Amino acid sequence: MDTAYSAHSAHPAHPARPGGHRVPAGLRAPFSGRTWREFLHLCLSLPVACVMFAYAVALVSLSAGLLITFLGIPVLAGGLVGGRGLGALERARARALLRLDVAAPEPLHPSKPGLVAWVGSVLKSGASWRHLLYAFLHFPWALFAFVFAVTFWSVGWALLSFPFWYWLVRPYASLPGIQLWGDGGTALYVSPTVTAVVSGVFGLLMVLAGPWVFRGLTQVDRLLVRGLLGPSPLATRVIELESDRGAVVDTAAADLRRIERDLHDGAQARLVALAMGLGLAKEKLAEGQADESVARMVDEAHGEVKIALQELRDLARGIHPAILTDRGLGPALSALAGRCTVPVTVQVDLARRPAPAIEGIAYFTVSELLQNVAKHSAADHATVDVWHDEGCGPAGPSDKGGGGRRAGRLMLLVSDDGRGGAGTEAGGGLAGLAERLDSVDGLLVVDSPAGGPTTVTAELPWRG
Repeated sequence: MDTAYSAHSAHPAHPARPGGHRVPAGLRAPFSGRTWREFLHLCLSLPVACVMFAYAVALVSLSAGLLITFLGIPVLAGGLVGGRGLGALERARARALLRLDVAAPEPLHPSKPGLVAWVGSVLKSGASWRHLLYAFLHFPWALFAFVFAVTFWSVGWALLSFPFWYWLVRPYASLPGIQLWGDGGTALYVSPTVTAVVSGVFGLLMVLAGPWVFRGLTQVDRLLVRGLLGPSPLATRVIELESDRGAVVDTAAADLRRIERDLHDGAQARLVALAMGLGLAKEKLAEGQADESVARMVDEAHGEVKIALQELRDLARGIHPAILTDRGLGPALSALAGRCTVPVTVQVDLARRPAPAIEGIAYFTVSELLQNVAKHSAADHATVDVWHDEGCGPAGPSDKGGGGRRAGRLMLLVSDDGRGGAGTEAGGGLAGLAERLDSVDGLLVVDSPAGGPTTVTAELPWRG
């Protein structure tokens, strides 16, 4: 495997820049770019929502009014396509201001060319109707969020700055302070100092709370955009399955190329040399030259046969080891650990055998992880734990008794005491292994801090 382990840096960490992150995050939040982007999103939501709501109301009213002339259906279809265009603008706005990247919904697929088929595909598209529903639902929420956010933010900053501007206007207002009570003849005022301090404290609290208020308000916008303007869960699952199918096909093609290369460069080349050697020996025997050279040729041919047989055994083991088929995962992993250059302790706790396909994937997953340990980790010892998790709660790498991510998972845990630094970055061996596990609805989690130890947890769906 090509997984790289990060080396320890010999240079000390750079000292923190003056003022860099020395101010608590809560005090920096009101001035952060995220806060102002979210506030801008809330401010823009109202005019955008007004346009989309007016468009949706006009579309429904016009198409309903034209139904008697049979023009309402194509008008409705065209309006729904326009709504998809407005939804694309909303996704772009969410991507720019909320850093929310939502994929476009599934495209239209008319069954055949023509206007009728196109109208039918638009009306049968759930994404088109979800865009229309978004226009109706987003308007009241955008109105509330706009009023609340603008009022909260402006009042907060006004109160925070009150101690500064109050002293400027007070001489012109001719007031001794803020009046709390009065009956026409007698009045009770709060002193300007107390007024300024209390107002400033309340303003500071509101300003500091503003970023979290905006985050909560925009969270509703995120849910609306993701749920109504993106692809449906079924379409998303189809895309994932198509991607997984491509990964499986690529992996199978790579394995076939590897087998072909191993046969061509290994056993096939030795068998060709064997055939040539036996041919020369046969010619010498036919000519009556049964000397020491013939015996040497036969001896060399015998050695080539043994080497070719060993290479064929190794190749067959790489395709699917016989011990895995005959005796199961536990003995197969023990045999695999015995061939590893690092001492490995294997513990398999399975009451019954999984399906052959899952068993094979588990075997080759552990095989690749142990190869990674032997080549890159510089470890003194490694462990392999395998168990069947029938629970449904979240499971950690060391929680065998806890539930799995889903009911019925085959859990693999490979750990070593090496130097660590392994990761699933693109281009590494573990990244390819994670993709192959994902193609069968599996999961790979790597915990490998610099200096070690390394713990790799793999989950596979259990099928008995």
